[in-house]
Amino acid sequence: MEFLKPLVLPVTIRVAESHGIVDLYLPSDETRPETRPETRPETQPDTQPDTRPEGRPGIPRPGILFVHGGPLPPGMTPLPRQWPIFQGYASLAADRGAAGAVVDHRLQGPDAYPLAADDVATALDVLRGDPRVDGDRVAIWFFSGGGRLAADYLRSVPSWLRAVALTYPMVTPFPGWPDDPRFRPAEAVASAGDLPIVLTRAGLDDPRIIEGVSEFVAAAEKANLTVLDVPNGHHGFDNKDDTDESRDAITQAFDLVLAALK
Repeated sequence: MEFLKPLVLPVTIRVAESHGIVDLYLPSDETRPETRPETRPETQPDTQPDTRPEGRPGIPRPGILFVHGGPLPPGMTPLPRQWPIFQGYASLAADRGAAGAVVDHRLQGPDAYPLAADDVATALDVLRGDPRVDGDRVAIWFFSGGGRLAADYLRSVPSWLRAVALTYPMVTPFPGWPDDPRFRPAEAVASAGDLPIVLTRAGLDDPRIIEGVSEFVAAAEKANLTVLDVPNGHHGFDNKDDTDESRDAITQAFDLVLAALK
């Protein structure tokens, strides 16, 4: 099962704290990483520069919420919080000095976006309400079919939201799916102002997703949008395509998001 492959950027998976539908990964001065690293070739270089924000214990850290895609089949196991790719992203956030959080949301059908949106809002309350997290410095990172959930936060940008990241996002529904106006990021982005938006697009993605992303980029002409291209990347390149191109894209996206959280 490809979704259980690890992140292609080497990382040691940290021990997570579970808070309802949210798993929280904290920097090393708050919790100790596991001793078991993911199995990656030893020849791969460490591509993570030390750009951590505050490094002192007791200082609240910025937070990043990672929002998985879908729709997923009802009853699917393991849930995305247990997928190595999201454990890897959240552990990387903690390595870089931020609190990483992963949410399991209920996007289990094309009509389930409102339910999933409620779960994302709940997860943000959990993340921002943790005393070890600076609730006024938060980024949300959306993946794949979760990309449509970004519309709420682009249309009306909360004061605490410092960045939105979108990785191989679906921003328009597939033919035959419900097209709720609430979940149209290409329309919402016109209201995003100067909010930093980091879009990573895969050159070999599904043509329908590529078309939607192109519409989004065109609509974001006046937005604070940075586009990172992975020309040889497939949908899910971050655990499918074990290449320097993939690793560089992940690292660049992290650099941009963390810069916005300072």
